[in-house]
Amino acid sequence: MGDPMGGWSLTVALSTMVLKARVRTRRPQRTRREQKKERDQERKRISALERERDLKRERGQKKRDGELNSNESTNVGERTESSGSVSEEDLSKGVRRRMEMERKRERTVLGSSEREAEEKEMDRDVVVHVRADLFVNGRSWERIHSALSTSGPLKLQCRYLRVEEISVPSISILLDLLPRRGLLGVDIRYSSLGVAGLAELLPLLSTFPALKSLRLHYCNLDFRRVHPSQSEALGELSQGLARLQELRHLSLTALRLPGQLRVLLSSLPQPLEILELPYLSLSPADFAYLSCSHHTSTLQQLDISENRLDENTLPSIRRLLSQASGSLQHLSLSGCGLTDGLLGLLLPSLGGCRGLKSLALALNPLSMAGLMDLVKMAVRMPSLRQLLYPNPLEDYQPGLPDLPSSAQLLDWPLDETLDINLTSNKLNRVLIDNGRSDIFLTCDLLNYDKDMVA
Repeated sequence: MGDPMGGWSLTVALSTMVLKARVRTRRPQRTRREQKKERDQERKRISALERERDLKRERGQKKRDGELNSNESTNVGERTESSGSVSEEDLSKGVRRRMEMERKRERTVLGSSEREAEEKEMDRDVVVHVRADLFVNGRSWERIHSALSTSGPLKLQCRYLRVEEISVPSISILLDLLPRRGLLGVDIRYSSLGVAGLAELLPLLSTFPALKSLRLHYCNLDFRRVHPSQSEALGELSQGLARLQELRHLSLTALRLPGQLRVLLSSLPQPLEILELPYLSLSPADFAYLSCSHHTSTLQQLDISENRLDENTLPSIRRLLSQASGSLQHLSLSGCGLTDGLLGLLLPSLGGCRGLKSLALALNPLSMAGLMDLVKMAVRMPSLRQLLYPNPLEDYQPGLPDLPSSAQLLDWPLDETLDINLTSNKLNRVLIDNGRSDIFLTCDLLNYDKDMVA
């Protein structure tokens, strides 16, 4: 499967295409601007002539009125003439006042509609709107910035934005250039946002009314350390997330937020459908909140990999699976420290998820007996199509600790003297005996892809 957030090379190629199209049509665009300027000047000239003509007409009318009173006495005539002069001066002032008011009205109208006119002017030359998923990093930022801010026959728009190793100010500039109604998702990776940076970006993200997906991966957020302003910072993040009215997919990877899940997720106005929380050092309090939150009954995809489970957290996980059993389709519990005993307690709850299509349990310290129990449960799940299982402890070389971590299971070498297909053959025999050849079993963590399930 390709990267759903778009490839870097494709993004650069699209940006280059937009810029080249602008260069080829730059002269016609300049000509149209000159023509518009000439039309505006002509309208102003005609308006000035009309105002001058009105002034002369009113002065002529006053002169004729003075001639009609020529038979009056000299004193009366002088008084009339003097009065007429004052009236003519007042008349001139009135005309000038009206001219000034008209100019002010013109400036007001132009000021209020200037932004709208600029937007229409930019879109006037657009022949094709190029809607794409953009992948931006430090090497491509300048080119993509130019392509987004240019006007021409091709206009670059963004459906999903993925940025890597880019500062908060640069991300903010990109967001300002994107059309507000086209952006559906944002993926920020390996950028040192910090709490302050994320709090700065969230209000910008709230201006995109169709934003449904937010992913933050390795963005240097760590609440394990005690800071005096920690509560205030969490409050700002919670308020920022509360403004994302249409958010349905939230992915937080390695942000280190133990005990703070309630503060972040309870502010979301809509229940989530996809929640990914790997490497978050979740605490028992976090799992307890998650098991009874307003998101649980709508979850279609849940990833809590690399958060260690034990006897204290298992009741919350069972309650969570029970609440999500009607909607959950994809579940990942890889690297959670599940032993044969813990898995045995969890199997009834897993079996109750009748709509589950994929289940990932890699890097858990299970024996061959535990794997057999897992597959026997899997064949009774009617919707299950993929099962990622761990290598059994018996397949590793001697010396592995009794309760190895996921990192130890990943690095420890397998016993090359054993038949590498022996485990796979035993597990697949269970599928065949139960008529479930439609389930794909694999221990290949690197090539596992839940999205391959229809």
